[in-house]
Amino acid sequence: MRQLLRYITPPPLTLLISALLMLAGTLLTLLIPLFAGQLTRTILAEPGTEVYPLAVIVGVWAGVMLLRTLLSLTEEYYMGMVGEEVATSLRDRVYAHLQALPLTWHQTRKRGQVLSLLTSDADDVSGFVTGTLLPLLPTLLTLVGAFVMMARLDITLAMVVILGLPAYVLALKVIGREIRPLARAWMDQYSKLVARAEENLSVLPALKAFGREQLEAENFRGDNRRLLNIWRRQLRRQSLLSPAVNLMAGLGVLVLLWLGSRHIAEGTLGPADLVSLLLYAGLLMSPLSNLAGVYGQVQRVLGSADRLITFFAEQPEVLDVGEALGAVSGAVRFENVTFAYPEREPVLRGLNLRIDAGETIAITGVNGAGKSTTAHLLLRFLAPDSGAIYIDNRDIAQASIISVRSHAGLVAQHVQLLNGTVAENIVYGRPDADAGDIERAARAAHADEFIAELPQGYQTLIGDEGVKLSGGQRQRLSLARTLLRDPAILILDEATAMFDPAGEARFIEECHEVLKAKTVILITHRPASLALADRVLKMEDGQLQESAEHRLPGTQ
Repeated sequence: MRQLLRYITPPPLTLLISALLMLAGTLLTLLIPLFAGQLTRTILAEPGTEVYPLAVIVGVWAGVMLLRTLLSLTEEYYMGMVGEEVATSLRDRVYAHLQALPLTWHQTRKRGQVLSLLTSDADDVSGFVTGTLLPLLPTLLTLVGAFVMMARLDITLAMVVILGLPAYVLALKVIGREIRPLARAWMDQYSKLVARAEENLSVLPALKAFGREQLEAENFRGDNRRLLNIWRRQLRRQSLLSPAVNLMAGLGVLVLLWLGSRHIAEGTLGPADLVSLLLYAGLLMSPLSNLAGVYGQVQRVLGSADRLITFFAEQPEVLDVGEALGAVSGAVRFENVTFAYPEREPVLRGLNLRIDAGETIAITGVNGAGKSTTAHLLLRFLAPDSGAIYIDNRDIAQASIISVRSHAGLVAQHVQLLNGTVAENIVYGRPDADAGDIERAARAAHADEFIAELPQGYQTLIGDEGVKLSGGQRQRLSLARTLLRDPAILILDEATAMFDPAGEARFIEECHEVLKAKTVILITHRPASLALADRVLKMEDGQLQESAEHRLPGTQ
């Protein structure tokens, strides 16, 4: 938990005001038993005894209660402010770190597990800090203050309270020892539940096509019931803590009452002091019960804290470290590059490749041969195990990631679009582009014709993942988005897979002039796309060789 506090930044001024309000309220609460004692003394006083007037005691007592109420109202407002700002700050940090982590981290985790870090884990920790950790200060002050005031009245009875604390601590340990593992199990199961829902909704057309609605509903219901069962076990343990402590505290008050009555009989304690002492004992019950709740909350939140600490320990990509490439012509060179995914055989084995600026090459090969891996290495989504990759004779490992990606654009087979307008999707990679820039990019990608036919043109909403567009339209929109950034190197990874043969031929013909001005890497099997290439290379056994099958006319 101490490690996690580095990532939590409550607003200093608001936090200070909240702490002062809590402390002031606690001090006022500690005055109440004194007023009760004075009131008892006044009521029991013999005629002629000098005591505080009843009206004065009641009036001051009422004033203190009113002030305490006003402090509580103000404290609740400021604590709410602190809580929300802590939660907002933590969510910002989690989201920023999520985006900074490399793709390889995300590819090994389910989406639901990732989202639970941003939602339930962040909320649990921020709620604990403001709802449990910060109120701990006035709780401890009440505990210490009540004991000190009891000691002033009767040191013997105060020591009895101290001697009872070990039993209290033991009860906390025994009852609360299973809460932390149950909290972790609950969070893991919750992540699994969210992951299942997210996955099923993302493949909803396939789910419906195969008639899996009932089966997946049953699977979700089973995961949900397992989550409920874990929560019930955790709740049983959690709900035992406060009642057990309250019972122990209540028995302690009865012991104090019995001992106090004996002290009155012996003449060492007055009835008014006994009233104050019992009220202070009552004040002890609240912080003791609160501490029991704190113990349970700590055990519960440690599961979320552990997950967040592990998450923040993951090494992010550093986008702006390294030299900027500046203007480039687009020449690319792979030199003896080897790469393997974790726990798998190398997919690239000493790969060598040279692409001249302005050249178009096509890479073919069976699925899993390493074609897309080559593109991802060039974009620095992945890092080679050995060897080097150069753009214009500059090692991209020494360049900043952001500058490398600014010069290499990717149009992938699986187009990823926003649930927004056409214009918002085109401008995604260059937010400062104006309407003219957007339209020029759309014309270059030959997307302007279908955009003009849409109901609101560039302001038409296209739905999740562009569901309102055809596959070919989504590809053209993706190309326009990439062309708007005007990269020197363009990677088309099965970018025409969504076209029928006639549509692909038309797409290739229309984009031919645009592609001539760039270094282009085509990853494809389709003959029409291969016709664009100056060279056709085949990926086999982790290396690239010129394809005899697709050798272009005039080459040997």
